[in-house]
Amino acid sequence: MKHRVITAAMLWLAAGIVLADPPAPPPGAEHQIDRLVTLLDLDAGQKVAVQNVLTEQHQQMMAQWQQAKASGTRPNRQQMRAQHEQMQQATVEKLRPILSDVQLKKFEVLTERPHGPPHGKRPPAPAAAPAPAQ
Repeated sequence: MKHRVITAAMLWLAAGIVLADPPAPPPGAEHQIDRLVTLLDLDAGQKVAVQNVLTEQHQQMMAQWQQAKASGTRPNRQQMRAQHEQMQQATVEKLRPILSDVQLKKFEVLTERPHGPPHGKRPPAPAAAPAPAQ
């Protein structure tokens, strides 16, 4: 569950570099960056830098979505997964000079996509074990 919350948070935040005039974070991003500050033990400078990186990532994702919408095409599941993985790797590379090795590893774990069933779908219930013969 934590992974899904953090992954959702990453979708709301964006990627980038430290800018003199940082872009405004998306709504709700302040709560999510506060969670990352706690979970990754970020200092004040790291908080700003990470927030800028994640804000830029969000803006790039929105631009890709708007471009696809304007062109009338919709990427298939494989294309979406590849785009997500590419953006995730780019984000990690941008965070590498900002975070320590330990913090970066924690970030990767927190933003790792779950390999379970899709959101909202439950795996089939296990078959009931037969009652013991008496």
